[in-house]
Amino acid sequence: MATLMHSLSDHSDDVNYCAFSSSCLATCSLDKTVRVYSLSDFSELPYSPLHGHTYAVHCCCFSPSGHVLASCSTDGTTALWDTRDGRRLAVLEQPRTSPVRVCRFSPRGTCLLTGAADGTLVLWNIQSLQLYRSGNVKDGSLVACAFSPDGNFFVTGSSSGDLTIWDDKMRCLYNEKAHDLGVTCCDISSNPVSGNENGFKYFQMASCGQDNQIKLWLVLFVDFLGVELKYKCTLNGHSAPVLACAFSYDGQMLVSGSVDKCVIIYETSTGNTLHTLSQHTRYVTACAFAPHSHLLATGSMDKTVHIWQLDLKQPSAGNTVETESKVAVEDWSEDDVSAWLCAEGLADFVGLFKMNNIDGKELLNLTKEGLANELKIESLGLRSKILRKIQELRMTVVSVSVPVPDEFLCPITRDLMKDPVIAADGYSYEREAMEHWISNKRRSSPMTNLPLHSLMLTPNRTLKMAITRWLETQQK
Repeated sequence: MATLMHSLSDHSDDVNYCAFSSSCLATCSLDKTVRVYSLSDFSELPYSPLHGHTYAVHCCCFSPSGHVLASCSTDGTTALWDTRDGRRLAVLEQPRTSPVRVCRFSPRGTCLLTGAADGTLVLWNIQSLQLYRSGNVKDGSLVACAFSPDGNFFVTGSSSGDLTIWDDKMRCLYNEKAHDLGVTCCDISSNPVSGNENGFKYFQMASCGQDNQIKLWLVLFVDFLGVELKYKCTLNGHSAPVLACAFSYDGQMLVSGSVDKCVIIYETSTGNTLHTLSQHTRYVTACAFAPHSHLLATGSMDKTVHIWQLDLKQPSAGNTVETESKVAVEDWSEDDVSAWLCAEGLADFVGLFKMNNIDGKELLNLTKEGLANELKIESLGLRSKILRKIQELRMTVVSVSVPVPDEFLCPITRDLMKDPVIAADGYSYEREAMEHWISNKRRSSPMTNLPLHSLMLTPNRTLKMAITRWLETQQK
């Protein structure tokens, strides 16, 4: 069972990455900040948030000791921070100042690997803070990397779909076309897998991609034999591109997050799905297991980070946000509704909803009058907020059970539109998504990539009425 313990909502924009040390959780975001929390109570540390990057922060990672935190950004730099007081120790500038997408410390903490949008990768000497080695993937942006537990090799993934294995001297040892539409993430389990007839140990690796797939691989690295990469299996379950994956500390589980807004936890030995967590309301962009504990963090474009406690004694007990296939909302228990309220920032109403025995079916049938007259919620603002969340939930229920007409989906988010607007290119978009597109100084059409001659957005009332009528039909 996976229980939602905390929901952190301090970032003001998309969460891009989560990383654990033995005592801290770090998160980073498009809002240019890195935030650091204590694992004891998930309170933010006094020096957090960390400011210094001038553009979006894409990735962060702790050194093996946990005393140094690295963060990398579109601004072309990787910053090193002292986790004891938040001081910025150094700023490492990527060659040609290309946007840095990923960073990883070597297992011994002597080197830091950074990978950039132009395909460059750099090994930095942490003692001297100087460039030690550099290389380049043959095609595409470098978007993923992972070290083997012994530090003898590392793997990179590119937007062109290649997985490349390098030794610690930055020599390219092996290249494999893994995901046709591009790799998005990779991770290597810290526990080797035995079973080779020569007595050698394999390392288990996972890669995920834009093709909706997660692939498991076995990597054998021996100095005198070179590298052997064996495809093991493909884990299916996501219905959209998979953006993040991570092994648990013992290698027995793999977690993944996707554009389909779901987090799936797999048992690596069998490939079976243990849990599906569906509390995030936008793309899941980050996931990480804590070292030597059963904590899991997931981050999303909904600007939140969820902290989960895994109870492995009950590996697939029913819970509000998990099931091997999504639990129908109308079948939610009162406890499921309580967990949903907490995740939506409405924890103050848990007692009230429980006192009135609000289960999933009752939740979906709640109206403005019911909130005011039966639940006695006096604040108009709070009633409106709850109704908005319920309406979003109703839309989710419909989109899960019935294929949504494509013209009702926003081309940017691929979500059912609630406030459609017409842009200068003639296409309709969800207002919030298009405003976000424009606020990031994009002046081209998301559909045609041609310049927008105007930034005016016109409400598409006809489309909004059609969506409303369709929803009403589905909910009867």
